[in-house]
Order: sequence, then C-alpha cells, then structure tokens
Amino acid sequence: MRIVMIGSGYVGLVSGTCFSDFGHDVVCVDNNAAKIEELRAGRVPIFEPGLDDLLARNTAAGRLAFSTDLAGAVAEADAVFIAVGTPTRRGDGHADLTFVYAAAREIARHLSGYTVVVTKSTVPVGTNREVGRIIAEVAPEADVDIASNPEFLREGAAIEDFMRPDRVVCGTASPRAQAVLNEIYRPLNLRETPVLFTDVESAEMIKYAANAFLATKITFINEIADLCEKTGADVQQVAKGIGLDGRIGPKFLHPGPGYGGSCFPKDTAALAQTGRQHAAPVRIVETVMEVNAARKRAMVERIMLAMDDRVAGRRIGVLGVTFKPNTDDMRDAPALTIVPALIGAGAEVRVCDPEGRKEGEALLPGVIWEADPYAAAAEADALVLLTEWNAFRALDLVRLKAAMHGDVLVDLRNVYRPAEARAAGFAYSSIGRR
Repeated sequence: MRIVMIGSGYVGLVSGTCFSDFGHDVVCVDNNAAKIEELRAGRVPIFEPGLDDLLARNTAAGRLAFSTDLAGAVAEADAVFIAVGTPTRRGDGHADLTFVYAAAREIARHLSGYTVVVTKSTVPVGTNREVGRIIAEVAPEADVDIASNPEFLREGAAIEDFMRPDRVVCGTASPRAQAVLNEIYRPLNLRETPVLFTDVESAEMIKYAANAFLATKITFINEIADLCEKTGADVQQVAKGIGLDGRIGPKFLHPGPGYGGSCFPKDTAALAQTGRQHAAPVRIVETVMEVNAARKRAMVERIMLAMDDRVAGRRIGVLGVTFKPNTDDMRDAPALTIVPALIGAGAEVRVCDPEGRKEGEALLPGVIWEADPYAAAAEADALVLLTEWNAFRALDLVRLKAAMHGDVLVDLRNVYRPAEARAAGFAYSSIGRR
C-alpha cells in the first residue's frame, strides 16, 4: 500500500515509520522544512526508544521517505492519514481542529483516483463528518472515503504498542475503505490482533472514553492513597489487592503527583466540553480534571511540609521532570506546577532528567541542570523524586545522603522502601504509605 502521513510529530512519525516496517511505502509530509531535513538526515526530533533504528532501517530500504510536497505525495496515495496536532483550544477547553481542517482542504486539492482519508489525530465526535464535508466541497468529483483510526500509543513504548496493540479501531461506513484498512493492518493478523470496525462516531468516542477512563483510574488511586495515609493502610498493598480483580486490573493503579502528558489533559478537557455541548455532562471526567489539578498543587504543599515549611534560601534537588519516563515530553507534566512553585517560594532547584533538558530549559527557567542524580543532590537540603526513570530506581542511598546537606527525601513515585530509606539516614516521605 502507498501511504501518506500528514504531520511528522509524535503520532505521525511513529505511525508512518511502523507502517513502513510492515512493508508499505510511506511518505511522511510536514510543512516544517527544517524538521524534514533533520529526518532525511536520520536525526529524530523526539525521544522514543527504538525509533531512530527503525527509521534508519526503513529509510535505507526505500520504504520510508520525508517530504514537504503534499501535492505529489497525495496524488499517488492509496490512503492518506491526518496526524496533525489537536491542542486544547484557549478559552473553552475544546480541541483545536484548525490543523485537521486545513489538512483536509489541502488533501482535497490533490486527490487522484480512489483514496481513503483517515484521521489518526484525536478528534471530537463529528470531526470526521466535517472532514468529509470539506473534501466534498473542495473536490466534489473526488473518489474518496473517510475513516477514523485513533491511535493508542504510550510515549516511551509507542513502537511496541503499534506493533503489538491490544486492538486496532477503525471507523468507516464504506466496505471499500474497510478493505483498504484491512490490507494496511494485515501484518497484525499473524498475531491475531483484534481489528474492530465501527461507525465513525463510535471510533472517535472510543479514543476519548479510553483515555478518560485511564485518567480516572490514576485519579482514583491518588485519592485512595491520601485516605491510606490517614488510616494507616498501605496504598501499594491496596492497589495490588484490587488490581488482582480481573474486572479492574493492575495497570494505572500507581499513586503519584498526578497525570500529565500530551493526551490525558487535553482529551479529558475535550470530552468534558463535548458533554456540555450536548447537554450530557460527563461529571466524573469533570471531577477527575479538578482533582488532578489540585493533586499537583498538593504535592508542593507535601514537599514544603517535609521541609517544615522552610523553603526560602534552601537547595532542593529534583530527579525527573518529564511527565513519565522514557520520553522527553514535558506537556502538562507535574514538574511544571511543582518546580516553579518551589522557586517562587525562594528555593534553589537543581534538576537531573535523562531526556528532559531539551524542552525543560525553556519551560523551567531558573533551575540549574545537573548531569547525574548525585550532582543534583550535592549540598541539597531536600531531594524530590518526581519521575521514575530507571536511572533513579537503584541509587546508592547512603552515597546520596552523604552528598546532601539535609536529610529530606520526598519520593512521589514510591520507588524506594521506607525502611531502607530511613536506614540510609533519610527523613523519608512517600505516597499513601505509613
């Protein structure tokens, strides 16, 4: 199959590269000429484990190319995927569909022969219908079908998620489009991956409902963690106990400083807005958003309490600022709430993150960046573990404590055992544990 991917950001680049590894001919198109030149040179602009090797292999094999020429690419395509950004729109919380609709207009001008236009961007219900209307308006004679194919990629594990997904969701009313999508995803048949075909609106809703449910699980266990602290229960034992129930499952039951990233914040906001527009408010999701925002602020108070509310003029080391490990993504990361609040309270903050500095330097002005965790801890009055990178999971606690001026360790990811932290000399604080 000849596939065009409009947009070479996270979703477009990972999806296009993986499609080419399936054996399809893929052209990733982007209007950012500098990015395209970087990709042609084999330099990947985002950090995603394994993506650089996969890109190099398929580029060398001639199955993957990068271009700014949308017209030439679309004219030869069997399927054109829209994978542009849908950020939260200022003012109302809805998804900004400007880039999606602009892509639809550009695609319509260059269609040639039967083509399936597939929206992979996360979009509210009704968006694909509007994409179809735009294309019909611009190119009324075009032989085209519209489909929705939402992505379910976890940053840091995106290639595995694409190659071995739990399911593939395709929304279309056209048997011809279904045949094309079946052919595109045919390599997954060998692994017996479920490919679910639905109507377009259901496919759009599946994406939002899935992310909102996961965000709800995170927020639920965070509130249970607070209750555990008040009652003497251990949230890790509680999470294990309820996660063994097959109806619940263990994933996303890890307490922490709140969710962030490119998906959950904007998708919960968009789903809540859709509910309000249709007079069917999604009150659980609205509450999840409120609790998650409060959670990040509460983590600042937790750190200050651990330091006896004496933060001004003191040094704090922070381990990890990306919203999760194995990514350089800082979007809506808890660090963007916590670190500025500590600086605003007068603290000197030293940060170590394996991949966060590239984005973090602009987003976290005033911090001092260190190359390793022991340097971040040097002469610190307190140390905060904020992102659970593997590099922070087996630190020498005795050496860490010896490097510090103070003894406070605030572990917001429950990486360490309380007894071993205290044995190393720390005044240790974690989430939902005694």
